[in-house]
Amino acid sequence: SCVPTGNCFVPISEIISVEETELNKKQRNIGKWQKMTKLHAFTVYYVKKARNHRWRCSDVTFWCVDEHLCNQWIQALKELLELQKSRPKQLLVYINPYGGKRQGKRIYEQKVAPLFSLASISTDVVSDVVCVGGDGMFSEVMHGLIGRIQKDSGIDQNNPKASLVQCNIRIGIIPAGSTDCICYSTVGISDPVTSALHIIVGDCQPLDVSSVHHNNTFLKYSVSLLGYGFYGDILKDSEKKRWMGPIRYDYSGFKTFLSHHYYEGTIAYQPAKHTLGSPRDKDSCRTGCYICKKSEQQLAEQHKDCGLKHEEGEEEWKVIKGKFLAINAVNMSCACPRSPKGLSPAAHLADGSADLILVRKCSRFDFLRYLVRHTNQDDQFDFPFVDVYRVKNFQFTSKLSEDNESNVMDIGKKRFGQFCRDHPACCCNIVNSTWNCDGETLDSSAIEVRVHCQLMKLFARGIEENCKDEAAYRQSSAEQLL
Repeated sequence: SCVPTGNCFVPISEIISVEETELNKKQRNIGKWQKMTKLHAFTVYYVKKARNHRWRCSDVTFWCVDEHLCNQWIQALKELLELQKSRPKQLLVYINPYGGKRQGKRIYEQKVAPLFSLASISTDVVSDVVCVGGDGMFSEVMHGLIGRIQKDSGIDQNNPKASLVQCNIRIGIIPAGSTDCICYSTVGISDPVTSALHIIVGDCQPLDVSSVHHNNTFLKYSVSLLGYGFYGDILKDSEKKRWMGPIRYDYSGFKTFLSHHYYEGTIAYQPAKHTLGSPRDKDSCRTGCYICKKSEQQLAEQHKDCGLKHEEGEEEWKVIKGKFLAINAVNMSCACPRSPKGLSPAAHLADGSADLILVRKCSRFDFLRYLVRHTNQDDQFDFPFVDVYRVKNFQFTSKLSEDNESNVMDIGKKRFGQFCRDHPACCCNIVNSTWNCDGETLDSSAIEVRVHCQLMKLFARGIEENCKDEAAYRQSSAEQLL
């Protein structure tokens, strides 16, 4: 249902709070008859949607001379808000005072805490979790929650084939980092007020999470980017220059581009045949995505059927060998202000798959053309040296590991087939790169990655389709009411 606010309608789900209001003299001095009558009023605080997915808190005050009628309205609206069961009542807030531009504490105290207080949300009892910081802060909280759930459920995280238990505790993230990729890819903007309002109204967006293992040992979880080569080298170099602040990424990126390192290795992957669409289509993940909803239904059916046979070992593994400038696996578009489309514009948040992007050895000029397409509307996969696959599992082994690690060779004979032993001498680099796992470094050059469908829940609703203007959005809300 909706509530009229002036010339528009606001869905109950987007009302923040309702409060009794004391009219001041200026407000009451509307007409002569109001001066002789005591007025009773209440104020509705609600979400106002602006351009570019930005949300703001707005309010409208209603008044009348009948105190009983005014109280009835207040009570009725509060009862409707109580029915919004998805809304959090208590939150545990973590603030990273050093992330990004070191503005986390100021952002929370000045922009977010007043909104939580307005919505009567307690922040001293653990129920759902909110972190104020960047993607690294979110990753730390995510690892703690997932790890605790698996431990309590008796799941061995070191087993790469273990079916992990979903985490029902929602995580909210107030962006205060350098890139804020997770916020931008799930809300459409990295704005602390918008994120706080999504938390207040209780939005819930499931997220796929990838687990990363090496030799049956758990390494990390990834929710956005897992990158080897170009993005791994940028991260490794930038970690040495933290004193430069966020500009260190620009410096390290330019330096890495000039170095033009490529790495040789073998990739094996299992195609994600269970999901619809492909990385090359234009069907972007948006609020209420039907592809993600279908995966959610499949997941529910699997949970009901405890005897369902595991299909992982039955599906074919495809093998690719080569020299790569970049190997990227993304669970979401990985969009950010500098790259509004992201690394994979059609990636889905909760379909149980990752988009595996392979950038083969090419000239500096061609690689620059590929990078530039992340900032415009051209198809960034439309190059002969770029391949992209939608996968549910993949493994990577560097050439150096193939030659030196016997245990990896054993895995290779089973998974990849016999490795080439008569590779001719060449001028390529035989050193290893570093994996960039959601902004954290992983030095292992042989990894196994598995995507876990909708393992986490985030306070978000996915990126909404752009409304032409505020009036169009409110009009659609009114039509839904009718």
